[in-house]
Formats: sequence, structure tokens, C-alpha cells
Amino acid sequence: MLGAVYKEMGEPGKDDAAPRRRKEVPFEEMVIEKKVGAVVYAREGDAVYFGLVHDVFGYWTLSKGGMKEGESVEEAIKRVIMEEMTLTVTRLRELLGDNEYVANHPEKGKHRKQVAYYLAEANYTPAILAKEGGLDDAKWFAAGEVANLNFYNDIVPLLAKAVHIIAADKAKEQKDAGRKVAKAVVEDAQEKKVSKKKIKTAE
Repeated sequence: MLGAVYKEMGEPGKDDAAPRRRKEVPFEEMVIEKKVGAVVYAREGDAVYFGLVHDVFGYWTLSKGGMKEGESVEEAIKRVIMEEMTLTVTRLRELLGDNEYVANHPEKGKHRKQVAYYLAEANYTPAILAKEGGLDDAKWFAAGEVANLNFYNDIVPLLAKAVHIIAADKAKEQKDAGRKVAKAVVEDAQEKKVSKKKIKTAE
């Protein structure tokens, strides 16, 4: 009986101590937090690998983090990739795209996070998860393995664009190599032709 009365009345002082509901802030007025991230890749011979992190929700995703005051985009990305994956970025390339989402922080409340993603080349060294948080793994995947992984929908277009850029790089390199070979063959043929003329003149 006493238990029933206690339950009906509520725990003494509970209502007084309960936190007040945070005022709902319109999307347009939410604080914006700028972040940077990258599609990290490495080349080992003719093979291309992508460095990804795995989160506690079961998705493979891109490494990202906030920018410190006074940091350039390049400095921030190099720091973030080293902090999360223990990888050294050797070349920062073009902007692949950006996305935005609303996060709910116990102290900050709801705020907008805007992430700009770049293409970044790194040394092909072991990927080691150094900064955990909501992550539980970091790993390299061969280009052919990426399509079978579980990604968030907004990450897929960024990876697709990265693959397209890297494929275009390889095609250009092959074309340039072909031109060099063709030029060498022509120059060799010209040298042989000149040599034959000199021999005939000497005779």
C-alpha cells in the first residue's frame, strides 16, 4: 500500500530536480560546426587501396574531424588522418563534395555539422585505429573490395567520384607512357637512318 502511494505521488523532489526541456532551435539558427574528412587512398605498384574506418553502428565510412583554430584544410586533414588511422597523407587533392547533418550534444544541444571531403593520397603503411570514440576499426581495402562494403548512402557518391579521378589518373599515365615509348621508337629509327646515311657517304 505504501509502495502504491509512493509510486502515485512520485519520488519526493524528483520533479524539482528534473532538467528543463531544452528550447527547440530552428534549423536556420543552429550553430554550425565545420569539419573536414577525406577519401584516403594509396598506390602500391599497379594496385589501388582505400583506407576506411568502421563505426560502432556497423558501417565503413570516411575519416573526419573538426578543424582547430588557425589550421588550414590541408593541415587539419593530415592531423585527422594521423590521429584516427595513423596514416601519413602525402598529397591533398581536390574537393570531392560535402554533406551536412544535425547532431544532438548533451551540452550544446542540436547543432549542424558541415563536412567537406577531399581526396587524399597516403603512404601504404598499416592502418591502425588510434582514436576510437565511435570507431572500432581502421583498414585498407583493395579497390575491387570496396563495392561489397556497408556504407552510409551519402558516402557512396564521394567514393565513386574518387574512383573516377584515380582511374583517370591511371589512364593518363598509361597514355603518357605509350607516348614515351612511341617517341623512343621514332628517335631510335631516326638515329639508325642517320647512321646508314653516314656509312653510305663514307663508302
